[in-house]
Amino acid sequence: MSERDAFVEPTLSEVESLLKNCLDKRIAVVGDAMLDAYIMGTIGRISPEAPVPVLDVKKEEWMLGGAANVAKCLVALGAYVRMCSVVGDDADGRLFADELANMGIDGSAVVIDKHRPTTRKTRIIAKQQQVVRLDQEARHPIDGAVLKKLASKVKAAAKWADVIILSDYAKGVLTEDVCQAAVEGAKDKGKPVLVDPKGVKWHKYRGVTMVKPNRKEAELVTGDEVTDDITAQAVADKIAKSVKCQQVLITRGSAGMSLITGKGKAKKTLHVHAQQHEVFDVTGAGDVVISVIALAMAGGAEVQRAVWLANVAAGVKVTKFGAATVTGQEMLEAIGGGEPDYQRKVMTCEQASGFAKKLRKNGKKIVFTNGCFDILHLGHVSYLERSRRCGDALIVGINTDESVTRLKGPGRPVQKEHDRAHIIASQACVDGVVLFGEDTPLELIKAVQPDVLTKGADYKRKQDVVGWDVVEKRGGKVMRIELVDGRSTTNLIEKSKK
Repeated sequence: MSERDAFVEPTLSEVESLLKNCLDKRIAVVGDAMLDAYIMGTIGRISPEAPVPVLDVKKEEWMLGGAANVAKCLVALGAYVRMCSVVGDDADGRLFADELANMGIDGSAVVIDKHRPTTRKTRIIAKQQQVVRLDQEARHPIDGAVLKKLASKVKAAAKWADVIILSDYAKGVLTEDVCQAAVEGAKDKGKPVLVDPKGVKWHKYRGVTMVKPNRKEAELVTGDEVTDDITAQAVADKIAKSVKCQQVLITRGSAGMSLITGKGKAKKTLHVHAQQHEVFDVTGAGDVVISVIALAMAGGAEVQRAVWLANVAAGVKVTKFGAATVTGQEMLEAIGGGEPDYQRKVMTCEQASGFAKKLRKNGKKIVFTNGCFDILHLGHVSYLERSRRCGDALIVGINTDESVTRLKGPGRPVQKEHDRAHIIASQACVDGVVLFGEDTPLELIKAVQPDVLTKGADYKRKQDVVGWDVVEKRGGKVMRIELVDGRSTTNLIEKSKK
């Protein structure tokens, strides 16, 4: 990179300001929307009918997919979103519309095609491992009248939005007329139009602001190989000339991203290295990248800073299962900012309920336990760690000061409720902490709806554990955890008195 191209990473305060500027911006998402279905369970035997595994189904979920996943990513970042797409006049189409409404996404530009089913992809998951995917879709061209109606709505949405995203999944929505409707609608005020491309016919994207292919897509459309920063820049140049766009960003997986902007003497390049994380699932990473870039540009960020921030977001995304979203808070934490981890973990009942719902959507098993946790000791640490091993995330309910006094008597608790909450939240095995003022955590359990409820083995019967029936009603279970002999807060207090 030449000296004039030198890029200085933004400071933490600058990133905080950038993310704040992103809030409430308007983004139009145009592209192939679909419904993603997940059927999750466990495999423990082979079918007697054929040599195939039998999935014991535990739950089924439906969520927005394809271009609509981009809309979902934008909502998680605080944007107002209008979805422009085509769905069928069927049950999946109605379910898709309901999901848009539930997430606060404007679906007024979604056109119904009575002669075409809603695209649906069903993933069969066994213990977070995808076994098979079932695709239900039509491959014939979309009716011309439907596309004409969509193009009209796209042009109006482009005038409404601060930035427009074209998300192409090669299902027929992004025809040349629809793409150019977005370009025309954005032209008057010079609004950015960003494309996540597909296939090799990219002439339809001409005039957009940015094209964002991944490495394989860039190689396919140019016929050249991307092996390092130099070849990535050459391929990006070739794409820019072909599509007549101002910017090209090639995402290169573990090698990072390569951006070129401008041309001639005004041309700038930026190569950012991928964030170092343990990669869990790359699904949806491209959607996160284009969402962050679009929203950052809508908030006034220069494109290089927008790409740098998107690279941070991609690093967060790959640590999550499925097409998960990324929040501004998570990006701040990834670069060493935001609240300390223990402060972030302390939640209200409503926040814990939302946290649990998000975990369930990502296929996680939630464990809940509760207690006073007045003075943290070895027995507590062992108990919490063993509880956490029963699932993927542990939420702990802690009695408030008044509740502890009612249960334990005068002189208790020794430590104030917020101190106790933050001390428990500092434990690596704990994912969330909630204070509750009732004598029992029943209402909190109803709100969290855990998959596993743990309690000490001194409870002889599961029926003695508050909330056991709530958990088992939804297919969960109660587990009694062995305690460390002789370790208790009462013993510590008595010993200190002596």
